[in-house]
Amino acid sequence: MLERYYRELLHFLQRQVSDRDAAADLAQESYARVLAAQHAGRDILDVRALLYRTARNLLVDRHRRTEVRRHDDLDALADTEQPPAPRHLQPEEALASQQILRAYSSTIDRLPPRCREAFVLHVFDDLSHAQVAQQMGISVSMVEKHIVRGMLACKLCERSVGAQDSPAARTPG
Repeated sequence: MLERYYRELLHFLQRQVSDRDAAADLAQESYARVLAAQHAGRDILDVRALLYRTARNLLVDRHRRTEVRRHDDLDALADTEQPPAPRHLQPEEALASQQILRAYSSTIDRLPPRCREAFVLHVFDDLSHAQVAQQMGISVSMVEKHIVRGMLACKLCERSVGAQDSPAARTPG
């Protein structure tokens, strides 16, 4: 019964894909899936309809795969047409990030030792004020003062770095 629809299905698929070999592959896959359904014990009321529905689904899958794979060969594009790397991977951005990190690190290093210790424990080790106080053997109030001092130093650093990056700072005066 399946054999009588093969040529009809093959012609249908050829019109859809304009490639005899691809159409034959799709027809074969359609038949394999319908036969598998029959062997699994499924009741098939209209074999022709199931063959065509299976073939259409395979066409959709094929179309989706070609759409996903369709892209320009990056090596064939001129350098000016190449898509840029993500911003964070651009050399200027990476350099700026390194400079900012160095500025913050230097700012934290210049804090008085006990202030720096409290600040680092709170900000980087994520300890609460009470935990920092207990670990350092000082009052919670003193921890708060140290942390505020560290935050203010970082805020001044941020303003300093921001002023260097502003257009006014880059243009000669």
